[in-house]
Amino acid sequence: MSDQFKALIINQEGENFTREVKSIDKSFLKHGDVTIKVDYSDLNFKDGMILKNGGRLVKEFPHIPGIDFAGTVIESENSKFKEGDEVILTGFRVGEVFYGGYSQIAKVNADFLVKKPKELTSRQAMTLGTAGFTSLMSAFAIQARESILLGEKVNDVLVTGATGGVGSVAVMALTKLGYNVTAVTGKDSKADYLKSLGAKNVVNRSEFDKDPRLIDKGLWDGVVDTVGGKILANTIVQTKPNGIIAVCGNANNNELNTSVIPFMLRGIKLWGMDSANCGIKRREFIWSEASKLIDFELLEKSILTVSLDELIDTYPKILKGEISGRVIVDLNK
Repeated sequence: MSDQFKALIINQEGENFTREVKSIDKSFLKHGDVTIKVDYSDLNFKDGMILKNGGRLVKEFPHIPGIDFAGTVIESENSKFKEGDEVILTGFRVGEVFYGGYSQIAKVNADFLVKKPKELTSRQAMTLGTAGFTSLMSAFAIQARESILLGEKVNDVLVTGATGGVGSVAVMALTKLGYNVTAVTGKDSKADYLKSLGAKNVVNRSEFDKDPRLIDKGLWDGVVDTVGGKILANTIVQTKPNGIIAVCGNANNNELNTSVIPFMLRGIKLWGMDSANCGIKRREFIWSEASKLIDFELLEKSILTVSLDELIDTYPKILKGEISGRVIVDLNK
């Protein structure tokens, strides 16, 4: 491969913020000890924030964004990886502090990489990406009521923001785990889509986007919440004794106004999902389970595949909530 390759570069000079696909060479890459030919990346909400204006996450410019990628090792200075290894990267502040995956060639720290399971393709790995990985983390958190807390079987699970990248995969994974999933969405037109993913019931978000009671009827053994705010507050007061709420997003609101009553009376667990800093052993387990829980043929129907150039026109849509499903970036397109 030529030392010249394409990358999406963001830069800020004074008040002028730019994003442009440029031809660069390997000398531009200044981090890490493993060099990867990137096949696919993806578009997450955080990527959208960074592409808009740096999202107050990027401190040094020029910069290569893209918090996820999958590809093949072409050079390694670390004994953990060798040429030809297929790898996945999500998180670890790659695309923020370190150069990311919106580049045909990436160079990162070996400690950030996971070897891709043979059961997954690179495209499938990025069909999930950080969003799907977070969904699977959340699904296993709900399952922990049975496996770790040795509690009663999980039956009824609520997923908020269900048409988003995290929510849609969570619906599918939780269904595969054998749970009855109720999906919450503000998009009534997506009810059939959510049922195709496995949701038994679909309810409008307006039923949750209101001031919560101090305690309400217990309806859910588990909740995967991607939105925060009043919606999360209402799920807390509706969670059954010893239920688990996996908190993995703030699409609606950063704030949470609730009381200690549901936690004291019902022993509810509020569990934050930090996918960016998840340990490697846990990552390896989750990626190894992905092919068992995800119907990739079904997800493929809701995937938009774009090039680096097309990504510049696409990213604003994820910030406006106009994207259902996933956006994959094909670095060879």
